[in-house]
Amino acid sequence: MAHENSFQLQNVRIGSDPPVTVSVRDGVIAAISENTTDQPSGLTIIDGADGLLLPALVDGHMHVDKTLFGQPWLPYPAGPDRDSRIETEKKLRGEFAAPVEERAAALLRQVIGVGTGALRTHVDVDLPIGLDHMHAILGLRDRFKDFLDIQIVAFPQSGIARCPGMADLLEAAVAEGADLVGGIDPIGFDENLTVHYDTIFGIAERHGVGIDIHLHDAGPTGVEELEALIERTRAAGLEGQVTASHAFCVGGCDERTFERLAAALAETEICIATHGGGASPLPPVKKLRERGASIFAGNDNIRDTWTPYGNGDMLERAMLTAWRSGFRTDTDLEIALDLASGAGAKALGLDGHGLDVGCAADFFVVDADTPAHAVADRPVRRMVFKRGRLVARDGTLTEAAEAGLR
Repeated sequence: MAHENSFQLQNVRIGSDPPVTVSVRDGVIAAISENTTDQPSGLTIIDGADGLLLPALVDGHMHVDKTLFGQPWLPYPAGPDRDSRIETEKKLRGEFAAPVEERAAALLRQVIGVGTGALRTHVDVDLPIGLDHMHAILGLRDRFKDFLDIQIVAFPQSGIARCPGMADLLEAAVAEGADLVGGIDPIGFDENLTVHYDTIFGIAERHGVGIDIHLHDAGPTGVEELEALIERTRAAGLEGQVTASHAFCVGGCDERTFERLAAALAETEICIATHGGGASPLPPVKKLRERGASIFAGNDNIRDTWTPYGNGDMLERAMLTAWRSGFRTDTDLEIALDLASGAGAKALGLDGHGLDVGCAADFFVVDADTPAHAVADRPVRRMVFKRGRLVARDGTLTEAAEAGLR
């Protein structure tokens, strides 16, 4: 008897090798063998049509609770700086016709359709809204659990020291199910590094969760924030459990400072998450990797009050990061792909990611000659599988997937 997550995917290519047959049993890659057209009894056969097989994409930094994806076009409403964007968003929150759940669910469907199998989203915890956004995304995490692995960061976008009561809200968010505790620019925005770090490290240690903090500040301020993060990570014994999102200061510092930071990041296993933003200093991807430091990618904001851009496609994010980095060779383009896939999976602590025997059958098929070609072209995802279930075709969820989400 055939099972929906056990099948043979015939005539697909991995890398630049000839076509192979991938056998999946109970949602796990059981074998990769010489290509065949045999039809074993009791096992569904799927023809890959000479497509390229790639492991599921991983979006390591999103804000799904903010998105207006699928809603009418909203002209960019804020000013050019961080403070204006924060205040504008807070003013407009109550004016959107669709609730957070509806808007976020539309974006989650979109990212599944383009091959994303896991993501980490920062969710606003704020005094006017309390834990409302958190509760909405916790509900969606459960609803989408068979189609998408979702990690949630409790994000104090309005600051901690400058917002009395925020520490208690963060603590409650983590107690109710957030996977990590977040933060934002302890000096440049919150204006109190000690209180900021005392709060988030205290919550992390009490609840046994990781930290993922927004560090936008460039120059000496950003370096001071990052160096303090490194020291606090060492002191708390949280090596491998901390992420510095954006870390623009690493992309704009002098060579001596970079070498010092890169060595410390590698030692403490603090990861950098980058969205490859067009107007911000880009952490030097290859130099960080060469020095043993971890860096991965995410889409960040997608169609919201912070930006009019974005479609949730991590292949496009890989291309943009490669373009900004000056990558041209196939080897470099594959590094950009890794930022959007394997490196993100490692940073998020996802086991069984990849295209080896024993890995989860989380992968997708595209019409491309090589992985580098897929980054450059960003072709339609012909078939997307999650734990061995066919969840999307040509960018659209299957009827079975939609039925499972109702």
